[in-house]
Amino acid sequence: MDWEPEASKELEKIPEHVRKMAKMGIETSVEKKGKNTVTLQDVREAAERFGALMEKDEKTTKIAVVRCDIVSETCPGVACFKAFNKRKVHFSQYDKDAEIVGFFTCGGCPGRRVFRLVDSLMKHGVDVIHLSSCMLMEMGYPKCPHIDEIKQMILKKGVKIVEGTHH
Repeated sequence: MDWEPEASKELEKIPEHVRKMAKMGIETSVEKKGKNTVTLQDVREAAERFGALMEKDEKTTKIAVVRCDIVSETCPGVACFKAFNKRKVHFSQYDKDAEIVGFFTCGGCPGRRVFRLVDSLMKHGVDVIHLSSCMLMEMGYPKCPHIDEIKQMILKKGVKIVEGTHH
């Protein structure tokens, strides 16, 4: 199937995690019309048809929390979830439509699991990753010695970071 340059440019505005599926849907629609070239108008028509679904997705902030693998042996994450559920401390910026879509450990020093798990979360539309308070505190738990590298891994993926959860 051929694509006009303007149509391809418009397709690039669709979030990467759903772009392939959107492209297939648009091409199927164009084929049903008996055409073999996708135009800008075809892409816009598809956006209108699926606009309600896309609007809902845009309003929901999808959050993940990464925490220390060592601390996870003694901490079940209750305080992180309480802070989120009550929209307290570092979760106070979110409205009722925000949701936690991931809660994971770094995988142990030096944060070996973060890179792969952020890739996986991006497929589910994650907007922001909170670094749990246990990774940042210097009292009670040792501060993560690899926090800067972990932050850089996440930022390189283009995902926003918030430092902290419940402290």
